[in-house]
Amino acid sequence: MSENRNISRDIVLPEPTVRRLPWYLAYVSMIRARGVEYVSSTAISKEIGVDASQIAKDLSFLNIRGKTRIGYEVVSLERELNDFLGFSRVHNAVMIGVGSLGAALIADSGLERYGLNIVAGFDINADLVGSKLCGVPIYHIDDLSERCERYDAEIGIIAVPVENAQEVADRLVAAGVKGLWNFTPARIRTWEGIVIQNTSIYAHLAVMYNRLDDSQNGGRR
Repeated sequence: MSENRNISRDIVLPEPTVRRLPWYLAYVSMIRARGVEYVSSTAISKEIGVDASQIAKDLSFLNIRGKTRIGYEVVSLERELNDFLGFSRVHNAVMIGVGSLGAALIADSGLERYGLNIVAGFDINADLVGSKLCGVPIYHIDDLSERCERYDAEIGIIAVPVENAQEVADRLVAAGVKGLWNFTPARIRTWEGIVIQNTSIYAHLAVMYNRLDDSQNGGRR
């Protein structure tokens, strides 16, 4: 088989596939740094624990196919995955809530490598408003609409107290933001067409604690 680099940007992939693609990218980036030129789905499978046939199927959704008995060209595969996942394009975002979590996300320079550019933070804390964090200006939440338009922000990151999450989401959507990255336990409701990604640290902790308890009890409840 020959490689096909004509990837459609309009493909809507199954969510499990989208979640696996960054795993492939991380491994491919690692071996590219080691100077590896080609990699097979079997080699990727051994490293990340996903069946080789599933890897080949996932990549075929993107019209990426390896060469018979050689595999995928590593440099090309890394580039194509980066491009398809949107990591190679800049996405302007605003951070709502500049407490410990919000501040940590602003300070995480690694997010820029994946195309996330946090252009401004918003809070109600008078000690924070008017300051800068890692070069990112912090504004009062009342300035949200004006600043979102000025910075051409398409993503709003929500790290506020749970009771304020829905209100903040509503204000972000009204300001023209099209994607919400929600770090609160709240289940946000919004208009159709707005993309919401929930990342509940507390939910992940709950699952981990539950599994730890189950393991320590020998799998018996």
